[in-house]
Amino acid sequence: MNPVYLDTVGLIALWDEDDEWHDAASRAFEQVKAIRAPVVTTSYILAECGNAAARTAFRLEVDTLRSRLEVGGGLIFPTVDDWRSAWDGYRQSQAGAAGLVDHLSFVVMRRLDLQEAFANDRHFRAAGFHTLF
Repeated sequence: MNPVYLDTVGLIALWDEDDEWHDAASRAFEQVKAIRAPVVTTSYILAECGNAAARTAFRLEVDTLRSRLEVGGGLIFPTVDDWRSAWDGYRQSQAGAAGLVDHLSFVVMRRLDLQEAFANDRHFRAAGFHTLF
């Protein structure tokens, strides 16, 4: 079974009960857990989550996820080639297109042959990935 890629938008929606996407993210994550799909993400996604959650009640959820991913082998540290490819994609995009961290996610997902993202971000769909909510 291919892993599901965790994106910042999905994780924040899952943890933040006031987020407009919380219910959809919760349902989608329950489905991921029900089929026991492995989950992965990059260090950059966790950094974004850590920054977003720094002053929230769900701050420790980020560290708990980091620990679980590190132990389970699901935390990906992008390579130098990933970094350069992401910048290439970013540079070639128009204003309003995906940001650098999204481009880095796309490069990593392609390298690992991942198709599903725990996200609802249109940029993932535009890049050819399936979003789970």
